[in-house]
Amino acid sequence: MNKKFIIAYFICVSPFFVIAQDIAGFWKGTLDMFNGCFTNNNIELQITLKGDSIYGNSYHYLDVNNYVKKKFTGFYDAEAKKIFLQEGVVTTYKIPSQCKVCIKKYELLYSSNANQESLKGDWSSVVTGNYINCESGAITLSRIRESAFKDIPEIIVDTGEIRLDFYDNGEIDDDSISVRVNDKTVLTHQKLGAEPITTLIRMDVTNTFQEVEMIAENVGTIPPNTALLVITAGKKRYELFLTSSNQKSAKVRFLYEKDN
Repeated sequence: MNKKFIIAYFICVSPFFVIAQDIAGFWKGTLDMFNGCFTNNNIELQITLKGDSIYGNSYHYLDVNNYVKKKFTGFYDAEAKKIFLQEGVVTTYKIPSQCKVCIKKYELLYSSNANQESLKGDWSSVVTGNYINCESGAITLSRIRESAFKDIPEIIVDTGEIRLDFYDNGEIDDDSISVRVNDKTVLTHQKLGAEPITTLIRMDVTNTFQEVEMIAENVGTIPPNTALLVITAGKKRYELFLTSSNQKSAKVRFLYEKDN
């Protein structure tokens, strides 16, 4: 038996040789909840795979403005093509006050057919805080190219006071804006220019989520309304380019996570 045949024989018959499917990426599905907070219960899983360990974020949402975001961990059995996920920490949420948050567990099977990848299986859940059984059912998720939340940046901070400086991006053309923080107006009728328009927000264990919205009051002489937002959070500095119009505002979300 020559060496080439030995190698081929090992690959064909060895039970330990498994081609691991890369399940990392974005997956979307819907689930039926009789007592769900939303009329349409969408689920997005953002999976990161490292070896056979899985971690990432899950979104349970109606739309990008009505959602619950949680972290999850789990593992992938490549031989069985099975995925086991357990949600944990609720990162943030924007839901009506009467709604309850359910922490979900998923057991899913990967399959691929005619270039369509899917995760099919079951989920169960408990109410966060008291662990009373919530709801359960079946679910199918399909791979998607990008997140539904891609247009809203999320910045993790671990500091108390955050400074936001808004500048005109490019040629100064009389753009003017209003700024809202968690749906409350903090700046209005402010003209963008070379000098910053400044506001401060507070992040701590009692204020773990802040949504900043830039609204175009006019688009200047060169539409749309564009701004450079410089964010100073402790020793960290970020720059974002925001675009808003008469039809759509620009948003940034800040999440507080204490650096251990």
